[in-house]
Amino acid sequence: MTLRLSRRAALRATGALVVTVAAAPGEAPAQPAGAGAPLSPLPPPGRLASYVAVHADGTATAFFGKIDGGQGLDVAIAQIVAEELDLPPARVRVVMGDTARTVNQGGASNASGVSQGAVPLRNAAAEARLMLVEMAAARLGVPPGALRVEDGTVSVAADPARRVTYEELIGDRRLDAELRWNGRYGNDLNVEGRARPKPIADYKVVGTAVPRRDIAEKVFARHAYVTDIRLPGMLHARMLRPPVAGARPVAVDEAPLRAIPGARAVWKEGFLAVAAPREWDAIRAAAALKVTWSEAAPPFPEQAALYDHIRNAPATKRGVPLQEGDAPAAIAGAARVVAAEYEWPFHSHSSMGPGCAVADVRPEGVRIWTGSQKPHAVRDGVAKFLGVPPETVHAVWVTGPGSYGRNDAGDTPFDAAFLSRELGAPVRVQYTRHEGHGWDTKSPASVQRVRAGLDAEGRVVGITFESKAFSRTNIATSEADPRDSLASQVLGGGLNPQDTYLFPGDFVPTEPYAFPARLMAWETIPPLLDRASPLRTSHLRDPLGPELIFAAESFVDELAAATGADPVEFRLRHLREERDIAVLRAITERAGWEPRPAGPRGAPGDRARGRGVSLARRDGTVVGLVAEVEVDRGSGAIRVRRMVVGQDCGLIINPDGLRRCVENALIYGTSRALREEVTFDRNNVTSVDWATYPILDVAEAPEAVEVVLINRPDIRPTGAGEPAVRTAGAAIANAVFDATGVRLRRGPFTPERVRAALAGA
Repeated sequence: MTLRLSRRAALRATGALVVTVAAAPGEAPAQPAGAGAPLSPLPPPGRLASYVAVHADGTATAFFGKIDGGQGLDVAIAQIVAEELDLPPARVRVVMGDTARTVNQGGASNASGVSQGAVPLRNAAAEARLMLVEMAAARLGVPPGALRVEDGTVSVAADPARRVTYEELIGDRRLDAELRWNGRYGNDLNVEGRARPKPIADYKVVGTAVPRRDIAEKVFARHAYVTDIRLPGMLHARMLRPPVAGARPVAVDEAPLRAIPGARAVWKEGFLAVAAPREWDAIRAAAALKVTWSEAAPPFPEQAALYDHIRNAPATKRGVPLQEGDAPAAIAGAARVVAAEYEWPFHSHSSMGPGCAVADVRPEGVRIWTGSQKPHAVRDGVAKFLGVPPETVHAVWVTGPGSYGRNDAGDTPFDAAFLSRELGAPVRVQYTRHEGHGWDTKSPASVQRVRAGLDAEGRVVGITFESKAFSRTNIATSEADPRDSLASQVLGGGLNPQDTYLFPGDFVPTEPYAFPARLMAWETIPPLLDRASPLRTSHLRDPLGPELIFAAESFVDELAAATGADPVEFRLRHLREERDIAVLRAITERAGWEPRPAGPRGAPGDRARGRGVSLARRDGTVVGLVAEVEVDRGSGAIRVRRMVVGQDCGLIINPDGLRRCVENALIYGTSRALREEVTFDRNNVTSVDWATYPILDVAEAPEAVEVVLINRPDIRPTGAGEPAVRTAGAAIANAVFDATGVRLRRGPFTPERVRAALAGA
């Protein structure tokens, strides 16, 4: 008998497709960037050569002091520099996040890659072009104004045969000049020269769809990740964490390590690790080491009591970043009052791979290879941690497994540096999955209270929004201070003062509505454990945006329902800015929105369909979303059938890259709304793998995502990587109400939670 089985049938039966790509037998990894080279002085921020180099082969290099978190930012920077230099983007290489080659521009933060990070590079490239044109003018004997440039060739406009290429102009020269530096590092760094960048009307490269450069390298396993870094004589290390958060090792029996070749334990105060020349032996050593941990009181409340804990906890700080009119008085005198509370859990970064870093600490200097979003901060933090000058520390960013903010990639460099110094050899620290989920920093759990008053005609007369939460900066947004690392904290290092890095406006929604009276306030509460905690809080992609906009836009929907208004019409009634109105109209027109009050329609059945909308701002970007969902009343499962998202983030650099960036932000936001929640017991975090911390899988992703981009050439580019994240929760919850008549006020919207809400309706 002959068995014929198609690949499709085989996959259907097994439920999985596993693809492996291996290097050739015996093939060694390439020497990592920076290895073995002498430490070089830091690039001076006021020099042209610190940002752009034009080479003798007619290519150029942009030195970008930020990193790409997987969204194709390097392509956008190449386009911007190519535009100013009049070069094809394929001839512009981008070096990112190398502290010896790039100026500190703040790493990846606040969706600032194009909106802020590109500005000094654009100005430097314009200055470089001006210098090249002046050199060509001198060689060709004509004024600079008589020349034109195309694809790196400078020609006389009236006689194109008279020309000279960048290659011929550069020769063995190094293009450099002094620039005016504004004296700032980080996101706000800027430099200017004599040249002015091109007018937008002359753009040929910016605004076009240039393909990503990394896809083929990743697909064919040629891309080097931070996990691939290998150095001669390197040791592999594993950290050991306590079974009860806050416990410390009080006795360590290393006898079992004698059977493992080269295995060693490093124990100092609360810091405990093992290392070995082979990674598998380090794993064996971590399992074999016998550790007695101190008795520690369980530091956490029962998870079921989390939101009551937040409500009852004393506030460490309170802020009122927005107060217009007397909203409490307006609500007190209103004909009708609408109030609601919304709850949002801790979220993990849940990066696709746990953190990893390699450190080589030597008397002459320190080298760190890191997947952190902010390698310059790693340099500064490790320098303070080791007590060495920052100019002797060279940090190199290498693509990591995921980068959603200050995740576990920010702790591994400190562990590796400490171990390398203690062991006198290069050390690679690789966290495990249970560490990546269990011990990464978390986004803070929170409770939002919203109240509004309506007059007799159903108009809003006043609204208050109060957020109470753990601080989002219990751990700072960068690694520049070692006190924000697990290594420093378990070694007895002091903590940063609570809320040192507060960004007050982040604690209230940036809503676009013109209500007559508004009060926006926030309170932060103490951390559950003041150091080395698996529930340390820090920034996660679109910090605080998902929870705040979930509450704000769900509540606007509740106000529309309370007045019997269509949710879109109600929003339009309270909008004043043209950009907000344009985004809302664009997505509802694409979605085919038909005006009517929200709420279930027709006979109840096993499956109910509904639509919901949300609208938000973020740092100059306007984003809106229409979600169409199907709710299975029996199982409680929510299926997102269609999403129509619109984004106005000013001038568009690369429409294809932007569209994919918005899609990925939306999928991520949907995952957090539907699936993600950190679980814990009295002792520790219990969501430590993909089974206990599930994320949205491909079978659950929205069936259709349609992206509407609004180009604003008259507005500088604003953030694109994060804004759409914040729209998903409210739009989905509002669609569930439209389908079932049930309000979801606690995330995530799991089947169990939806079934409970339906049962209580």
